[in-house]
Amino acid sequence: MSMWDRRNLLAGAVALLGAEVAAPLARALAAEAAAPGFGSSHAVFTAEQRSLLAAIAERIIPTTDTPGAIAAGVPQFIEMMVADFYETADRNDFLNGMGAVEGYAQVHHAKAFTGLDANDQDAVLTLAMHSQIAGVGGFFNHCRQLVILGYYTSEIGCKQERVYVPVPGRYDGQYPYAQVRRVFSS
Repeated sequence: MSMWDRRNLLAGAVALLGAEVAAPLARALAAEAAAPGFGSSHAVFTAEQRSLLAAIAERIIPTTDTPGAIAAGVPQFIEMMVADFYETADRNDFLNGMGAVEGYAQVHHAKAFTGLDANDQDAVLTLAMHSQIAGVGGFFNHCRQLVILGYYTSEIGCKQERVYVPVPGRYDGQYPYAQVRRVFSS
């Protein structure tokens, strides 16, 4: 990827996602990828935190007629971002927010978040989204941005959720969107 491409991607990321995701994304783009895929240099989440993150990601982008966040590798993407590209304070804020969501589920539902049914998970995440859980801070919005970024930069998000066009064709301002019912990506 050339520097110009990276600048455009970063500018678009700031516009779409906000500064809280853009700084770690900038560090990730500046790093040379050793191998394709989402592998962090070290584990930052426990097994329970990975399960929690997977459950949250799957509620944000669930499996429907296309694969969801788990199938797209979003939890691994988020762990890579948090482990390798987050500053210590940002990493701690993220972990504390996860802990607040899990703690709320334990106190108010007497179950782990992963043990709740989909409606209860959605109710907890709605409270987190509106910062109505003590200690959650901006975790949910931050996590949602990472889920969306991870999903739509994965092969599943790019080729199955969207219609992949490797080389854009001609401009057609009256393209019959109703025929494909998905957004194009390239």
